[in-house]
Amino acid sequence: MKAKINGLILVLSVALPALAQETAKPPGVVVNHIGKETGRYIGSPSLCVLPNGTYIATHDEFGPRSSEFRSAQTLVFQSKDKGMTWEKITQIDGQFWSNLFFHRGSLYLMGTNKHHGNLIIRKSDDDGYTWTIPYLKSNGLILEGEYHTAPMPMVYQNGRIWRAVEYATAPTSEWGKRYSAMVVSAPVDADLLDAESWQKTNYLSFNSDYLNGNFRAWLEGNAVVDPDGNVVDILRVDIPAGIEEQAAVVRISQDGKTASFDPDRDFIQLPGGSKKFTIRYDERSKRYWMLTNYISPEYKERHPAGVRNKQALCSSSDLREWMVHQVVLDHPDVEKHGFQYVDWLFEGDDIIFLSRTAYDDDSEGANNNHDANFLTFHRIVNFRNLLKK
Repeated sequence: MKAKINGLILVLSVALPALAQETAKPPGVVVNHIGKETGRYIGSPSLCVLPNGTYIATHDEFGPRSSEFRSAQTLVFQSKDKGMTWEKITQIDGQFWSNLFFHRGSLYLMGTNKHHGNLIIRKSDDDGYTWTIPYLKSNGLILEGEYHTAPMPMVYQNGRIWRAVEYATAPTSEWGKRYSAMVVSAPVDADLLDAESWQKTNYLSFNSDYLNGNFRAWLEGNAVVDPDGNVVDILRVDIPAGIEEQAAVVRISQDGKTASFDPDRDFIQLPGGSKKFTIRYDERSKRYWMLTNYISPEYKERHPAGVRNKQALCSSSDLREWMVHQVVLDHPDVEKHGFQYVDWLFEGDDIIFLSRTAYDDDSEGANNNHDANFLTFHRIVNFRNLLKK
């Protein structure tokens, strides 16, 4: 079935079998569960596949009884059977909002040390069991100060490795208004634990005039290489209810020193653009793919950032016009159910992904759709076949 809504091409097919269930068990494979009664919630899923085939998953903890504002906790899990079963292998003190990636023979974890903390990076040479400690500029302390991010992709271009991040110091401490867009990068052959290897762009501050005054925040940017070979930072944009979801495309200079943005041309309509999304490029299909919190028409009048009950697989040839191919996770309730902050990877003909999932359990379910009680693993089989429908 095809439809076109406000410039977005929708190609909707039947959801994958058994993904949406109204039982106490969430869809997918449960990697971890933390009940809401603990006052701790599951955040920041990240996924990596090691050369030996082992899957590594991480998530942090947030909530009133967590240590997110002092020294955040990140849990590390592994699967040796392609995601069918998982075991916890370690817990890291002082790691938050972080992404896994494998680079030149080592596993890395990059994010902050706490909520609005220093930008840091850790390295593991034993498949995630032990990690370096980033307390100096020579061993992983990249930028001191207040920074914001999520588990966002690393990309390679022009002999450098790139990552988007937000500077979080501003004249206000108000959520959204404090976030400025920026990108950091380093030579691919550099010591990534050495702060001197990393270069940052200028940062672009919040501007309340954008989108005719409807702009409330930009955050959780994706570093992506556009069709012309340029690095861009595509950010989530918060907007009021009733406004079509948008994303912002910040342009990064070839030398990685300058970020620029033109509000007249660099906002794009993006399904799920008001929540965290992840974009990756697939060389085989020559398309960009994205998992996102797509909003179906019956919820269009709600504040879009609060609608997280669907995850949809989308693709684009140019990063501007997006096709919604398939809703892969779905629950009819939007208040206490959510599939969000998905991190995903290509694996052959499939896409594998982790979800921060708010769902029913044996202790009255999640606190709300945001405060997730599960980390779940999922697989989309033969995803490129969706282009034929």
